[in-house]
Amino acid sequence: MTTGSVTTALWGRVEQQDFRSRVRGALLGSAIGDALGAPIAGLSLDGIREAHGPQGLTEPAPAHGRRGAVTAATQLTLFTVDGLIRAHVRRDTGAWHPPTDVHRAYLRWAATQHDWGPDERRKENGWLAHEEWLYARRDPDRACMTGFGDEILGTLEQPKNPTARDAGALARSAPFGLLVGWEPALVLQLAVECATQSHGHPTAYLSAGALAVIVHGLTRGESLDAAVQRALGLLGSRAGQQPVTDALQRATAAVTRGVPSPEIIASLSPGDGRGAEDALAVAVYCALVAEDVRHGLRLAVNHGGDSTATGALCGALLGALHGETALPAAWLADLEGRPTLLELADDFALEMTQGPALHGPTTPSPSWLTRYPRA
Repeated sequence: MTTGSVTTALWGRVEQQDFRSRVRGALLGSAIGDALGAPIAGLSLDGIREAHGPQGLTEPAPAHGRRGAVTAATQLTLFTVDGLIRAHVRRDTGAWHPPTDVHRAYLRWAATQHDWGPDERRKENGWLAHEEWLYARRDPDRACMTGFGDEILGTLEQPKNPTARDAGALARSAPFGLLVGWEPALVLQLAVECATQSHGHPTAYLSAGALAVIVHGLTRGESLDAAVQRALGLLGSRAGQQPVTDALQRATAAVTRGVPSPEIIASLSPGDGRGAEDALAVAVYCALVAEDVRHGLRLAVNHGGDSTATGALCGALLGALHGETALPAAWLADLEGRPTLLELADDFALEMTQGPALHGPTTPSPSWLTRYPRA
């Protein structure tokens, strides 16, 4: 990928505060939505209503042994952020290839899925891979496990798992949209290239790219509708884009169909509701019609599709749109890994706004390079 369109913004205090709030909002919102959908993953709408009443699931419920537990979608989202920070730290050395840095981060995630705990011998781990709570297998997508089962880097020319079109790569791709100093077309390209590392079907990796562009617009202060239209425009020239653009158009058209309902949400997924484009359509629709974050997330998980993915995606969109203060406080209080999410979000915001002061040629911070090694 080329990087000539990466720009460096001038950050005032207000701009930094707004950016940090949106980064926190996107990451925490994604995790809340993931945790909300986890207890009902794999259930039909009738099954959800049978278990939780006629309104479906309306509050966080236990999954994986506790309330507020997250799944592999949140784990991978964290490692996406870690990889993006590492890429920017390595930029000083001239070794500037973000897909490789993100891939290395995903390999560190893969280690958490088979190791008992942090391996102190791995000097490249940085701080995130030493978080013991991440060493738990939480229903990882099969394509993610096989895609990161070796060190071979998937590319657009030679993607991993070329038939995988589920939402596994999509659900980890919101952080690419937080690169507000990048041009939207480059954000799309990076998200696509990193998605092919596990999900090689065009529908899967273009859905990931579309999500990144939408989050990018929201983080820059655009409306959700404007951000979706920008994504549609950028997708237009891509081979294999039709299922994704059709899904986004279904989502925007459904807004005019009356009071939001599970029936409308079901109509957004003509197939089995498990494809990446279906999850993207549901998440975008629920974010467009949401009265607030709580309302949007309840809509996003109560259906027979991939509830964890749609919850995570909708949460990322609403969090980037409204910032962290819009998130439900009671749901945040129960959220697994919240301190880690906050710490990583603030590190990302610090790197994006103050990177040269942390690892520039004149005033490098040894502690920062310990947290995010260049190796």
